[in-house]
Amino acid sequence: MTLDDLRAFLAVCEAGSLSAVARDLSCTQSAVSQRVRRLERELGLPLLERQPRGVAPTPAGRLLRHAAHDGIGALDLAVRQLREIRDGAAGTVRITTGAISVRHFMSQAVVSFRARHPQVGLEFQTSNSGRGCLDALAADTADLAWITIGPPVRGVQQRPVISLPWVLAVRADDPLATRASIDPDDLADIRHIRLPENSTSRRSLDGHFAQHGTEPDASTSVADWDTAMLLAELGLGHAIVPTLPNWLAAEHPGLRLIPIPTLPPLATGWAVRRWETLSPAALAFADAVATSLTPPPPATPAPPPDTTEATPAPDPLVRAPA
Repeated sequence: MTLDDLRAFLAVCEAGSLSAVARDLSCTQSAVSQRVRRLERELGLPLLERQPRGVAPTPAGRLLRHAAHDGIGALDLAVRQLREIRDGAAGTVRITTGAISVRHFMSQAVVSFRARHPQVGLEFQTSNSGRGCLDALAADTADLAWITIGPPVRGVQQRPVISLPWVLAVRADDPLATRASIDPDDLADIRHIRLPENSTSRRSLDGHFAQHGTEPDASTSVADWDTAMLLAELGLGHAIVPTLPNWLAAEHPGLRLIPIPTLPPLATGWAVRRWETLSPAALAFADAVATSLTPPPPATPAPPPDTTEATPAPDPLVRAPA
């Protein structure tokens, strides 16, 4: 029993004629009959009976017709959807990331991606940690994970997209607010608002403090970078956070972000199981995010104008003196 046999049988049931199906399939009536007989031999039951005008399905044939119609219809739909996914024209891209990542890292990419791929769905899953994002990849509940890049993880491919310099977020009236930059020694006396437990950014900061023998006083901890900056703006302490894309300083006049040049930037980007197995739509979304976060190349300055006074060309209508 093959799909072609079932398709031929369905066509005969619809047309009520072997010869009509043969014409539609550009084959002989004998070839169509052979397909039907092959089904009858395998099932051990007659499927068609002759009528005064053509053929009709037997009770067994009606049962097979109903099942084959639903099954082949569903299979044809699945094949069309798979081809659309393969070509990047449909399907769903599943992204797992932290609660603030879409706003700061993906908002522009979401708009541009939907404009180019209106039939592709985007499914965002919020995770409380990078470990949770990697677990979603391992469980095959996500295609892409936006994480803080950390040490290599078995079975996961990480690709940095953007490096985020560290800053100290302080209230505008804080004594440190007028500083142009922050030195490591300045961090010893801050009221530290600690970053999420077990996060890559927290481990990076803790490693820096241990290296310099610094341990700031910390009585407050938060679940994400945005909350850390909000608490700093409210005067509850000082937050050491990475510089976030799409951060609108004008909306936070009471907050100052002061660079900490001695801290190595924090890398963020994509994690996947295998890049080569991603759908075209997932690859397109990953590229859209990377493109939106890549600063444009500096404009090439125009060459300075030529100030040399040019010698005017002789007028061909003016005769030289004899």
